[in-house]
Amino acid sequence: MKKWGKFEVRLIKNIAIVIILLLLLSLGIAAPWAFIGVNIFIVGLFLRWAYLKRNTSFKKYGWVMTAGILLTFIIGLSTMEAPEQETEKPKVENQAKELAEKKAKEKAEKEKKEEEAKKAEEAKKAEEQRVADEKAAQEAAEKEKQEALIKQKEELAKSLNLELVTIGRVVDGDTVETTDGRKIRLIGVNTPESTTKIEEYGKEASNYTSSKLTNKEVWVQKDVSETDRYGRLLRVVWLDIPTNDMDESEIRAKMFNADLVLNGYAEPSTYNPDVKYSEMFMKFAREARNSNKGLWAISDEGTTKGDLDTTKAASTTSSGSTSSSSSNNTTTAQTPATSSATESYQNCTELRKVYPDGVPSTHPAYDSKHDRDKDNYACER
Repeated sequence: MKKWGKFEVRLIKNIAIVIILLLLLSLGIAAPWAFIGVNIFIVGLFLRWAYLKRNTSFKKYGWVMTAGILLTFIIGLSTMEAPEQETEKPKVENQAKELAEKKAKEKAEKEKKEEEAKKAEEAKKAEEQRVADEKAAQEAAEKEKQEALIKQKEELAKSLNLELVTIGRVVDGDTVETTDGRKIRLIGVNTPESTTKIEEYGKEASNYTSSKLTNKEVWVQKDVSETDRYGRLLRVVWLDIPTNDMDESEIRAKMFNADLVLNGYAEPSTYNPDVKYSEMFMKFAREARNSNKGLWAISDEGTTKGDLDTTKAASTTSSGSTSSSSSNNTTTAQTPATSSATESYQNCTELRKVYPDGVPSTHPAYDSKHDRDKDNYACER
């Protein structure tokens, strides 16, 4: 094997030195602080060159070159990590910033939602309060209206002489008793008897009155008389307060006395001086009779005594015929006839025009038909 000469060895050493120098320069470029080691290496090269030229006797130039190489690598590698760290630091900072921004955004969104929820709740409460206030205002207005109506009714009732009572029980069709124990006889009407004696349609009339009045508040009105001879209050019964107690439509709709007559549960029965509604009751009774309502379906005369009865008219005609036939007799025969003659009245209204307090059974004008309570006294108050 051929040995290398001095020239080849020197060439190889120089090439190695150039390669090392280039490597060191690249490290210095990447990490400027590494040029310190590069400079030391160059100093070592200079010392080598000087030694080879015999300009110096310093033989340890190799150590200087080695120190420069090591220092270049140490400084270069150490300073190259710093940029990476510096590059990583902004990244971490950016991540932290992004995380902080994300948290801030989430917090802002949460606060926004909470604020919206709070506003919605406040709006809901405000709406509920508004509705409650409006309802309270309406209730107050309605209460005020009702109080005004009640006051108006009270004033109207006072002007019409009406008294508010509660019906505790019904005695029969035309007699009731209040919860405080007062008995009331409905004036101007007469229903068939259903207690001491039974007349046709009496139970129906009593049941009808019970269904309409028992435990009900009604308004009662006096005509002229306060009580009858049995101590019963004589009254008109109103189911509601009329605005005009002489208005026919209101009488039909609100007066219970009229209701009994209109539906055929009672006949009109007038006793002076309580004649305020007698003409209307007569009118209503004719309507009921023409329609065959209630007791009028049983008989054209009804089933009890009343102002529309025609029996007395027939009696009057009969008496007239008897008087005519007696005119042919002697004067002495006529006298007893005159003394025993009877007076005939169609109803108590007509009789009271002549005898305001009624008549006893011994009176010529007495007729059992007018003696409703069978006490031998007809048409008494």
